[in-house]
Amino acid sequence: MIKQYDRNDRRILTFPAVHPCEGISPDTLLSSLIILSQSICNHQSKSFASQRRNARQLIRQIGILLIFFEDIKERGLVLPDSVVLCFSELHLTFQKIQFLLEDCAREGARLWMLMKSPFVVSQFRVLTRAIATALDVLPLDLIDVGGEVKELVEFVAKQSRKAKFELDPEDEWTSKQVLLILDHFERGIEPDLGLLNRVLAYLEIRSWSDCSKEAKFLEEEIKFQCSDCDEKEVPFLSSLLGLMCYSRGVLFETSNYRNNEQSDMRGNMETISCLNPEDFRCPISLELMTDPVTVSTGQTYDRSSIQKWLKAGNTICPKTGERLTSTELVPNTTLRKLIQHFCAENGVSLSHSKSRSQDITRTIVPGSVAAAEAIRFLSKFLARKLVFGSNEQKTNAAHEIRLLSKSNIFNRSCLIEAGAVLPLLNLLSSSADKTTQEIAIAAVLKLSKHTSGKKVIIESGGLTPIVAVLKSGFTLEARQTAAATIFYLASVKIYRRMIGETPQVIPSLVELIKNGTSCGKKNAVVAIFGLLLHPANRHRVLASGIVPLLIDVLSSSDNDELKADSLAVLAAVSETADGVFTILQTNALHVIPRTLHSLPSKRGKEYCVSILLALCKNGGVDAIGILAKNPFLMGSLYALLTDGTTHGSRKAGNLIKLLHRFHETSTSGAVASSVPCERPVNVW
Repeated sequence: MIKQYDRNDRRILTFPAVHPCEGISPDTLLSSLIILSQSICNHQSKSFASQRRNARQLIRQIGILLIFFEDIKERGLVLPDSVVLCFSELHLTFQKIQFLLEDCAREGARLWMLMKSPFVVSQFRVLTRAIATALDVLPLDLIDVGGEVKELVEFVAKQSRKAKFELDPEDEWTSKQVLLILDHFERGIEPDLGLLNRVLAYLEIRSWSDCSKEAKFLEEEIKFQCSDCDEKEVPFLSSLLGLMCYSRGVLFETSNYRNNEQSDMRGNMETISCLNPEDFRCPISLELMTDPVTVSTGQTYDRSSIQKWLKAGNTICPKTGERLTSTELVPNTTLRKLIQHFCAENGVSLSHSKSRSQDITRTIVPGSVAAAEAIRFLSKFLARKLVFGSNEQKTNAAHEIRLLSKSNIFNRSCLIEAGAVLPLLNLLSSSADKTTQEIAIAAVLKLSKHTSGKKVIIESGGLTPIVAVLKSGFTLEARQTAAATIFYLASVKIYRRMIGETPQVIPSLVELIKNGTSCGKKNAVVAIFGLLLHPANRHRVLASGIVPLLIDVLSSSDNDELKADSLAVLAAVSETADGVFTILQTNALHVIPRTLHSLPSKRGKEYCVSILLALCKNGGVDAIGILAKNPFLMGSLYALLTDGTTHGSRKAGNLIKLLHRFHETSTSGAVASSVPCERPVNVW
């Protein structure tokens, strides 16, 4: 049925479950039975979308037994062992009944429970038979209750033996309609909206929020079954998920996004990093790649995963959908080193990294044909609403697109193919509403993660409205989302120059570093790092005045990841003489050694050493002299020498040698010639 454990692990029978023959006082058992019976009877007031008759019948039986238990309690009767044993069996059965009723009444699981109706009915039968068995052996003669109460208990026993829990005809009809709708989807036919409305009305799914709860539950159930290696029902669950997403977007166009979007956006703002571990996962297996290889479309996969894909007869790129012109697999040695670096820093063993990831569970391809067609129909519907809808409908469509593409690569591809990108960009340009702008730029960000999305955004002239939001968006959230979008666009080599040459991009990112939140600063820093991968952008970055800002971040921020990313930018800048000169105009020679000493990140420490080494080599004797006087620097370097990666240890060793040489030459009076300085600098 519902296999996912909730936070209370309610699928596991723990206390106050009472197993037969366990040592427990009769009073405790009786009190627990009364409490449990009352809890079951409270379900009478709850809404059951399916199994209405069966649930009510079972609840009535428990209600009669509750009278029996309360009468025993009021009379203070002493229960013989044989009665305690029967009550223990009833207690265990009642807990299972409680769980079953919770599932039947659970919000968000209505569609799933309907489609599992035959199994649910069998559970009602099993549990009712268990009650009958316990009551058959219950020695009523040994219990001194009133005759009327005994008659009620005997009545329940008789009803339990004869009860015919059957599939409700209305449940059966509705589930068949659901299967019919899914069949239509499979055949590429959009379902009749009148029929779909009747199905949802029967299940009491009456709003966008109700649909969203159903979709969320199905997503979680799919993740649970995948993580539990029990995937036989995943295709069917995926079909139902597609149906709920379609219903949410098409039938319930007005969501309450104006009340919940602000908190949702702020609570789930996306931060990016110069070293993003999600980039190290194979798009097929979603596991860390141990042997990354690149195919003809430029996408990278783990060798074993892409080989299985090709051996299965597939001739397209799993991520982009483009046809592979060659089956040659080219080793991506640079990425492999980065992954090894990441694993070494975070204590991850590649040999033990094969556990399933639940971050983005099997989203490259649809879970079923019906799910695929449902999302395609929905994508076309939303794209039309973005073009022809009212302002409210356009905002709602953008909100739906953001949700659909949040963590699902297949959904992104469908939305891009349906033509959603251009009207989203137009919405960015035309909207005078801050909520609409936040939602639209968030949707654009999600689609910019897809290879085709980046291409369509750039070719549609999308850089202009995105930069406009980055520069003067209505809210800080919109501006920092635009910065993250710039980062993803800059991940494509041929776009870096274009983005860097756009006049407002780098100054706007720098402004976000000045005045943004921690998340905004981080996104802006990483976007600039991406732009620095194109050498011609370095002088623009230097001219923007970013260096003093990053040094200030190192001095004042408590965010270690932001510091590490800031150091990555400074390390890239320090690769040129102009960059070194600019850094030396700040108090970097004091700040960076302190950062090296205090920062926990190995990656950040290695960036520190890279910067300091560049400053020494290009900054001359004055720079080396200041570092040589630092009492903590040498200890930090020796620690990195023994505990860092190969690359970091080598740089630390070179800097140690340079400082030792300075000490040696300074005692002999030859300091001035020990390290040449390419240009005069003013050291802070």
